[in-house]
Amino acid sequence: MVEIIHGPEADRRPVPATHRDAYFEMLRRRRMYGGILLVIFVALMASGWMLADHRNAGSFRGGLHRVFDFPSEVLSEAWEKRANLPGLFLDHVPALIETLNIAAVATLLGALAAMGLSLLATRGLARWPRAIPVFRRSMDALRAIPEIVIALVLIFILGGGPVPAVIAIALHTGGALGKLFSEVAENADLKPVEGLASVGANWSQRMWLGVIPQVAPNWLSYALLRFEINVRASAILGFVGEGGIGHDLKIAMQWGQGRYDEVVAIFLLLFLAIVAIDRVSDHYRHRLVTGH
Repeated sequence: MVEIIHGPEADRRPVPATHRDAYFEMLRRRRMYGGILLVIFVALMASGWMLADHRNAGSFRGGLHRVFDFPSEVLSEAWEKRANLPGLFLDHVPALIETLNIAAVATLLGALAAMGLSLLATRGLARWPRAIPVFRRSMDALRAIPEIVIALVLIFILGGGPVPAVIAIALHTGGALGKLFSEVAENADLKPVEGLASVGANWSQRMWLGVIPQVAPNWLSYALLRFEINVRASAILGFVGEGGIGHDLKIAMQWGQGRYDEVVAIFLLLFLAIVAIDRVSDHYRHRLVTGH
């Protein structure tokens, strides 16, 4: 009875570990796990390198000294014809505008879809809580399929042009932004929602008046960031017949020598456009998040 009340004798009591010992134990465990992950990463990289080098038509190491041959050939020809670059810039501005239009429309459609999916998939806000896994898996599926795969399927159905590109990018954007929008909405204050519910507001009114004003700055910030990504995606989809500046780049590269100045002009035009969009969107994202 004495031992039950007062515990075991002093010499048999377990000595509690100090905070210092616990910290070093945690540090050793973290280093051990980090070392194991590093070994696994190195092993995977080495095996992947060996497999790729084995299946490649030629040895990567054997052709490494020629890696700059093609870029130097392109740049040397473009330098010889550098006087043509301003005119080539103007020739490809319409294709660049088409690429930007594809990215803008796809971003808008994808963001609108993401708004609905995110609110329906957010715990505490969803209209049908039991259907949350369905909406979450739907967003996962949209993110998992690359834009180029969707575009190739749509080209077979709809033919070439900007419409398949818009649909493909919009679907992927809906899944990607839906995930981000949902994470932002999970941190929204529920007091305005509860207040609106107490006066009889329906689900749409609660979301529009109680949630969206809180999350709108972050949502717009993510949408602008996604627009930058979609500009690059729309340019890439031009290689599979979706129009825009990517299609012009594909044609110029297929012609080979004699058109390399056009290749450089398109690359520079696309690069400058992406840098300008990045700077502008970064400025407005900062203002939206910080408020000034």
